[in-house]
Amino acid sequence: MAQDVGIKAIEIYFPSRYVAQSELETYLGASSGKYTIGLGQTKMSFCDDREDTYSLALTTVSSLLRKYSIDPNTIGRLEVGTETMLDKSKSCKSVLMQLFGENSDIEGVDTYNACYGGTNALFNAINWVESSAWDGRDAIVVAADIALYDKLAARPTGGAGCVAMLIGPNAPLVFEPTRGSFMQHVYDFYKADFKSEYPIVDGQFSNKCYLKALDNCYKRYQAKKAARLVNGVTGNIPLDSFDYLAFHTPNCKLVAKSYARLLYNDYLADPKNPVFKDIPAEVKEIDYESSLTDKRVEKAFMALTQKRFSERVQPGLMAATMCGNSYTASVYFGLISLLSNVQSKELMGKRVVLFSYGSGLASSMFSLRVKGNTDEMVSKLNLIQRLDARKAESPEFYDEMCRLREKAYQQRNYTPQGNIETLAPGTYYLVNVDETFRRTYATVP
Repeated sequence: MAQDVGIKAIEIYFPSRYVAQSELETYLGASSGKYTIGLGQTKMSFCDDREDTYSLALTTVSSLLRKYSIDPNTIGRLEVGTETMLDKSKSCKSVLMQLFGENSDIEGVDTYNACYGGTNALFNAINWVESSAWDGRDAIVVAADIALYDKLAARPTGGAGCVAMLIGPNAPLVFEPTRGSFMQHVYDFYKADFKSEYPIVDGQFSNKCYLKALDNCYKRYQAKKAARLVNGVTGNIPLDSFDYLAFHTPNCKLVAKSYARLLYNDYLADPKNPVFKDIPAEVKEIDYESSLTDKRVEKAFMALTQKRFSERVQPGLMAATMCGNSYTASVYFGLISLLSNVQSKELMGKRVVLFSYGSGLASSMFSLRVKGNTDEMVSKLNLIQRLDARKAESPEFYDEMCRLREKAYQQRNYTPQGNIETLAPGTYYLVNVDETFRRTYATVP
């Protein structure tokens, strides 16, 4: 039976161009700081019509295979999580098969539910390696998306990116068995209009759904964790059993509120704990639905978690604030940021808790333990240098690219207009879409 199943290798990709959120504020007529402070966002990645879900995934998986010298024949499962679908039948996974040569014996297809698809693909990979069906080979999990919004008020919460993970035994990042999940039928964010790349969104309702999912996942995770205060940070509240956390990140301010929300849950379970001595008594009397939006709750617990947040959560927000929302890849952008900002020796033996949320809705809280050196991963990811190497573009140019993507959407006999020279070597790009919608790709030499 496979032991220490987890992440053996990991790769990230984000487009080579971004727009500054401060410039978007001015361009869209927003008040100064609305996006940079109010949302906690600094920059936003975007791509033109040369890149799509398939190209993002091809670029990332090919880079993973190359950087880690992975023999394609050693892969027995490949699964993709995405909500930026290009075909209602043919999977993104099938497109990726061109990277595996003669190895056609690879299980898995695509899985989708908004931003949760990558996590479901990950769970499937873990379950496969730990099952009686496992044939001794590793799995690759891919999460790839492009986040775009038609309403100007939502534009700053866009982004794009992809993560690919090699899953197998004897990994340095080992997944723990405990998971807490919450699933529900809601219409907070969905893509029922197949004529458009844009979602239908109820932003305030979606934030409430996110927090409600977080509450339930946290309670269920903690209830299943028999020794919740063992092998974590020493403390006298359940939240202190989490050394580090990575969240699905629509925007960084929501993550700060979410971490505070976890402490609020601890307060409700044990309001007399000395940790909460400065919390106003009236907070305990606020009903649940009201608590999801009550500023007294938010303010009190954000203040109380400020130090914990800066130490345990902030290190995982670098890619999110610099790239924006990458949907299915978002929580794994957080994990990569954490690895890139905390030294391997400090991570050794620590528990990292991840919260994954997908509208509609599907959500899970799960965890991994750092059991091996992460220096090789960090070196190959080269996150900070790659973020710094991107090219800044104007909000006007970003707007043009949004219109270009609108023009290209669902077109046949289409040749992309985007500039290939802006792409880094090794990047896959769309060459054309033929009369029957078949897509052809090439790589930048």
